Formats: sequence, C-alpha cells, structure tokens
Amino acid sequence: MILAATLLIAGWAALLLGRFDSGVRLGTAGPAMIGVTPRVVVTDVIPGSIAEQNGIQVGMVVTQLQGVTLIEVPNYIDPDPAMPSADPITGEIPPYTPTIEPSHPRPVAIDPGLLERLISQPVTQLTAVQPTELAEATPYIAAVEGVSLYDDGLDGIRRTMPTFALGVVLMLVISWWLASGRAGESVRGLAGGLGVATASPFLVRPLDATFSLPLVVLSGLLLTLAMVPLAWALLERIRDAADRRLVTYAVIGCVVAAAALAVVDAFNGPAYGEGLARWTIIAAIPLLPGLAAAGPIDRRAPDTGQAPASRRLLESAEYAVIGATPGVAVVSVGPANGLPLVSWFLLILLAGRFTIRPLARIATRATLQRDLVVAATEAERARVAADIHDDALQELTLLVHRLDAAGDAEGADIARTVSDRLRAICGDLRLPILDDLGVGPALDWLVIRIERLAGGEVRLERSDGTRPPPEVELAFFRVAQEALSNAVKHGTPPIVVRYATTPSGASLSIDDAGPGIEPDAGETAGRAGRFGLLNMQQRAEAIGAILDVRRWPSGGTHVALDWRAS
Repeated sequence: MILAATLLIAGWAALLLGRFDSGVRLGTAGPAMIGVTPRVVVTDVIPGSIAEQNGIQVGMVVTQLQGVTLIEVPNYIDPDPAMPSADPITGEIPPYTPTIEPSHPRPVAIDPGLLERLISQPVTQLTAVQPTELAEATPYIAAVEGVSLYDDGLDGIRRTMPTFALGVVLMLVISWWLASGRAGESVRGLAGGLGVATASPFLVRPLDATFSLPLVVLSGLLLTLAMVPLAWALLERIRDAADRRLVTYAVIGCVVAAAALAVVDAFNGPAYGEGLARWTIIAAIPLLPGLAAAGPIDRRAPDTGQAPASRRLLESAEYAVIGATPGVAVVSVGPANGLPLVSWFLLILLAGRFTIRPLARIATRATLQRDLVVAATEAERARVAADIHDDALQELTLLVHRLDAAGDAEGADIARTVSDRLRAICGDLRLPILDDLGVGPALDWLVIRIERLAGGEVRLERSDGTRPPPEVELAFFRVAQEALSNAVKHGTPPIVVRYATTPSGASLSIDDAGPGIEPDAGETAGRAGRFGLLNMQQRAEAIGAILDVRRWPSGGTHVALDWRAS
C-alpha cells in the first residue's frame, strides 16, 4: 500500500507540476550593439540529457529557438517551382540553376526583450550548428535538429495522462479481482502485489516524460521496488526450502542490478526508454519466484486420478502467469500502447475458458468423490464397531458369566480372549480416545499395542500442545496406524514415532530399522496392490498434507506427513 500510494503521488505530481527539461542551457555571445543581435550559443549540455542524445554540443550557434529564426542560413531557392521542359526543336533542356538565398548567414533583428525571454524559457524547440560550419556560408550546413515537443513542453507530459489513468485502473481492477476470490483462493494473497507490479510501468510514465534526470532515476527505482512485494509473496509459496533460498538470492541480485541500471540508463539514454537488459532484469524479479512456485508437477505420486494433482496443476499455471504478467506490462508501455498486455489478458481468458475451468471441474468432482469415499468408510467403520459392541460383545459378556457360573473355566477364558480381541478391533475401527483426547494420547495407546507385536522397542516422541481439526487428527492417526503396521510386517525395531503440533500445522514421522522400501514403491503402489500406501496417500491428499515415503541411504523406511493450516 505504501508503494501504491508513492506511485500514485509521484505520477500525479509529475502530471501537475512536471516541466520538460531538454538538458540544454543557452547564453549570448558577441557585442551588445544597437541594431546588432548577439549570437545565441549553447553554454551547457547536461550529460545523458535528451539534448545530448540528439547531438547538441557546447559552443554550437543557435539558428532557430522556440520556433523563432535567429539566423537565416543559405538555402536553395528555385526560380520556378516547375522543372524546365525540353526545347521542342532541338530537344535540349535549359540549364536548371537555383539561386542561393541568402548568400551568407544573416542574423535576424530581434527585440532584445523577446530574445531574453526566449533564452530564459525551457528549451523545447532548437536548431543549432557548429560555428565552423556556419562560417562556410553554403547551403550544406549540417544543422542538428533538437527535440521538438509542443508549446511550452507541458503537452508532452500531459499526453501521458491516459497511460497514467490506465495504470490506476489496472491496479484497482487486478487487486479487486484477486482479493475477491474470483481468480481462486490460492492467489487471493497476491492481489496487492500483482496490482502494484502490473500498474507501476504505467504510473511512472509521467516521470519519464519530463526527461529530468532525477525524475527519470526515481522512475526506474520505483519501477524496480514495485516488483518486490509480488516477488516476496511468490517466494513464500515455493515449497522446497533450498529452492526458496536460491531464488531469493537471485531476486535480490535482480533488484540490485535493476536499480543500478536505472541510474546508468538515465545518463545514457532516457530519450529512448529503458534498454532490453533492464526490461529483462525487472521482469525477472517476479518471474523467477513465480516459476519456482509453480515448479514441476510431482510425478512420484501414482496416477490415481485424485484431485490434488489437478489442483496442483492449476496452482502452477496461476503462479507462472502471475509471475510473468508484470514483465508483459513493462514492455507494453510506450510505442506498444498496451497492446502486449491486452493480448496477454485475452490469452489468459481463453486459456481459462478452455483449459483451466475444465481442469477445475475435474478437480472439484474428484475431491468430492474422494471425500465421500472417506466419509463413507469412516461411517461404515463406526457402524461395524457399534454393531460389534452392542451385539457380539454383549452376548460374549453374558456367555462368560454363564460359563463361570457353570464352572467351565477353560471355556470362560476362551470367551474372554475373544471378547478382548473384539474390543481391540472396535478400537481400531473407531477409537473413542481419538475423539476425546486427540492424536497424541491415541498414538500412546497405538504404540503400546504395536510394541507387543513388534518384538522390540517402539518409541513415541510427541509435542502436541494444540489440536488440529478433527478430520486432520483422523487422517494422522490412520496414516500412523498403517505406517506402524507396515513397519512391523516389513521392518525391524527400533521404531520411532514423532508427532508435533503448532498453531500453524502438524507433523508426523515413523522410522524403522528394516531394509527399507523400494524407491519406486509410490509409483507402482496401484499396480502392485499396495493398498496401504495408496490409503496413506489418499488420507494425506484429503487434508491437503504432504506425504513423504522414502528409504534412508543406510537402510530403513521413513514415513513423514506434514500439514499446514491454511
């Protein structure tokens, strides 16, 4: 918001108060005699100014100033506008001899007061020649045309008002569109950054139109800084920490280079706008984190048709498009007249209509189907557990009492064993401790049970001060249940379970000391019938968590589940 306000104030102030500065300073030379107009000469040229870019040098003699002729230079004057025709008898063409008028440079008498006003005004129209060329007195004097703007130079700045207005509209519309959620929830937080970055090339255009070196430098610095908030927001969306760190260094380098080029270009050629190198570096500031946030689609997960793969594809496309949009805006200012940006928005609309929306419908449908399956599964588990508890366990309890009363100790023990087993199955199907106390206590209970079966140490390390939502707790417990079962079947003790929660998320890891899972187990889970691994993947996808299953280089399987609160 600070950058947006600064851009608006700077651009509007340039429109209201800005004055064109060609960078040329004038003075008079020669005797101040009555009836003799002194020569007007160039006394100073600011380095890098538009006057220097057009070849104006110190010491040149001004022949025309602000549309007023100061010195008449020799020019060809045709005696007859029409070319002479050939003689009808001889066929000879009479010689064509133009006259030269005047024959030598001739100062024009100008009122001293008018001359003083012309010199004191900002120079917007000027023609000057070298003194040696003026002394040759030929019609071939190499006059150097200065920059010719309009009246007092203000129109050149005011003509940028539509560009400035377009920048204001872009900033408001883009920020509102993303903040309203119409472009998707995943990019809502990028609203302000994208609006400022896209509008900034248009908002600083009045500063460039002044051709004043301090304002041109300020324009370049503001344009560079306007890209930083969007780049910062995109950096936070890069999932891999190492990638995020590398791209951060690259963005910092681009910001420093763009700021340096803003100063260098102001002295080397503001009349021609920013160079290609500067455009490229400025565009790279949000583009690099945008592409990194998009990242490659994770191909390690099996092709199960689940929604997260489609959703990840949509997010990748959104991040890449958002990162590239400010670069398109940068090249749209000036002679391009916004055409590249308009074409870019049309391309995005067409892509969204025929590509993004169909993928979004597929993702929504797949997510709904998966959630229904998970809900139905848990409902069925609860129903079976209730049936066992209300029917079979009650009957077994009565049977135990009858066998004890009949003196059949052996039959009563068998009935008690079956009853205990059924209670354990009920706990697996629907654990009351999970609902009442959370994942931490439920994992305590699970680890104690698993340790009896593992034949070795099973250790739990937990730090769970806060409880995540119920659906997250259920997914974490089911993943731990499946991972511990696999560790007992395919691994060896010791088995270490780590569970931690914070207000911003939760994490779970299970490590064993067995031979380790195959590297391609995740890709071949569906074909190989590893439904436990598929179940863990589906549980993780259902809550938007990241599941990582891998083999340690020294052996052993590592299962990690990481969830972040949105």
